[in-house]
Amino acid sequence: MIRRKRVFSYTSLVLISLVMLVPLVVIFLGSLKEDAEFRGSGPFTPPENWFNLSNYATALVDGGMVGAFANTLIILVTSVTGTVLIGSMAAYAIDRFSFRLRRAVLAAFLLATLVPSVTTQVATFQVVNQLGLFDTRAAAIALFMGTDIVSIYIFVQFMRSIPRELDEAAALDGASRLGIYWRIILPMLKPAIATVVIIKGIAIYNEFYIPFLYMPSRDLGVISTSLFRFKGPFSAQWEVISAGVIIVVLPTLLVFLLLQRWIYQGFASGATK
Repeated sequence: MIRRKRVFSYTSLVLISLVMLVPLVVIFLGSLKEDAEFRGSGPFTPPENWFNLSNYATALVDGGMVGAFANTLIILVTSVTGTVLIGSMAAYAIDRFSFRLRRAVLAAFLLATLVPSVTTQVATFQVVNQLGLFDTRAAAIALFMGTDIVSIYIFVQFMRSIPRELDEAAALDGASRLGIYWRIILPMLKPAIATVVIIKGIAIYNEFYIPFLYMPSRDLGVISTSLFRFKGPFSAQWEVISAGVIIVVLPTLLVFLLLQRWIYQGFASGATK
């Protein structure tokens, strides 16, 4: 009976993996084909030249993917750094400070996660426009840093496992609240920081709505919006679009495969703290 369950489990996992990999395989094969070859062959037909990288060159240069990667990297690094600092500081204040309406603040954070973001976009757009951030990278950076309640909860869960005696000992040695946070709390939050960086980084990398709405200029395009714009100049060149898809998917896939152990450990640790 146990053996049958194992066979069923592994068979199901293999089938699901194949279903998930089939689209990527089809797109990868198509990205290595010429236009006539793409139109005249089947989706699973291997390319005549496995080293045909002309479609990738077209996507990177003519499609503006190089500039898109640069914009994405700037927004991602700045936003993730700000999220880690803001989220950890907020969690430090919530967990270590005693103040009135503390539970109300936690309830407000929880309530904010339940409100659909699309219902607040009109007000958000007006605020961004009034601040003069529209059509700049700062618009996306500000929105990414200020709307991640989940990161605060991850930091709070990890911070509860840090003994308060460390804070008291540092305070007796003359350390300020900021010093305790910077020298003691933040270094001990490395597992939580790794979890937030991975989750937030992948979310920003794949985000389409915010860059498309608040950064409409073509020179400010990120990888998601630049790939979307392929539908115009490259609407009939599906092999070039396939190359662009592979270029966008490959970094995320590699990062996930290399860091999936830390992602799962971070969620498991945060759930049990």
